[in-house]
Amino acid sequence: MIHGCRVSLLTIIGIWLFLIEVWPYEQSKHCRDILCQILQGIAGHGYYDNCTVPIIENTARECELTDRLRQAIKSYPKSQAVLVRRHGVYIWGNTWIQAKTQAECYDYLFESAIKLRSLGIDASKPSASAPTAVANVAASKGALHNGHAPNRHIDAERPYKRHKGQAQDAPQVVVLDIEGTVAPISFVYDVMFPFAKKKLQSYLEKNWDTAEMRREVQELLAEAKLDSTLVGAKDVASPDTATAISGIVKFVGELMQQDKKLTILKTLQGHIWQEGFASGELTADLFHDVQPAMAAWLSQGLKTYIYSSGSRQAQKNLFGYTSMGDLRGLLSGFFDTSSGAKVDASSYGNIALSLSVDKPSQILFATDSILEAEAAATAGWQVALTVRPGNKPLPAQHSFRIIHSMQELVEPF
Repeated sequence: MIHGCRVSLLTIIGIWLFLIEVWPYEQSKHCRDILCQILQGIAGHGYYDNCTVPIIENTARECELTDRLRQAIKSYPKSQAVLVRRHGVYIWGNTWIQAKTQAECYDYLFESAIKLRSLGIDASKPSASAPTAVANVAASKGALHNGHAPNRHIDAERPYKRHKGQAQDAPQVVVLDIEGTVAPISFVYDVMFPFAKKKLQSYLEKNWDTAEMRREVQELLAEAKLDSTLVGAKDVASPDTATAISGIVKFVGELMQQDKKLTILKTLQGHIWQEGFASGELTADLFHDVQPAMAAWLSQGLKTYIYSSGSRQAQKNLFGYTSMGDLRGLLSGFFDTSSGAKVDASSYGNIALSLSVDKPSQILFATDSILEAEAAATAGWQVALTVRPGNKPLPAQHSFRIIHSMQELVEPF
């Protein structure tokens, strides 16, 4: 543990409750060059990277910091330091020599952060002269780590042409997709879907005689009549409970296999996930840049909403049980397919009517789907396409802005 006045000050003036982004980009070109040269001395960082340092709250006894320290290191694996509010900082390295080097580099950055703050310079805003050339070098190496792009300008060499449906108003509202935008696709398809499939039969058996389940079975029966060729569809209507449950399990399994965006399917999944999150069997895995970005938007007066094909209850559970804690306080609301299909422009028009904006161009939407992007842009929303590890490749020709981190979403404004 290293103690010092500047370290304690830094934990107090941090913009966000849990996280302080020390250097995105500085406004002074000269100052930026100096700082980024120092930044290269921190393990895992390069000239164009961000340096993110988590802050944990202090406790009366140092031994009680263990769990908080462990969670901070797990949530921010790239950081070589953890600040303890009003106390000091833990810094480490593979050897004592490396630890000493890390300490010297962080001390320089911490001191510069405080001096920039005292000069009234906002270090969180990008420099007008920030270089964009190195972009595709990192991309060609596939250099993405824990959801962060090591270079924030990977696609900067590609000219950005605003979609004809997009205006240039500063956004007042941010709307986020989930899969491939704030959460890895692998978490949804490799963790959440298999969990719902595994728990479906026991959930049906436990709740079969409830009024809510009877309503949901009727909705499933209606879908089974439309897709009667699917496995289990004909058994959904069986008067025999065991046969009907077996049919529903098979039928829902087929719907999940085809990734159907049906409201009743998402409702059932949402109920099962809710139990999983509440029991601790599930913990939401979000990209590490999501929480600090949403916290920053909130501090700037921007409201953030979620629009996903998953039910609103499932969305609430996802953000309520994350590895970074309960993030629902950073959100203003949730929308699902009850507002309409995500590939229909009318759905975005419906949502816009529920938001506190004067015109749709004041809404900024982030998604990994080109079809959703086109639908939102047609409705007059501003749109950014997200590129994350595991996402499907985007079409070669499109007119949307590309982002690799939530912290890039509102930067152009």
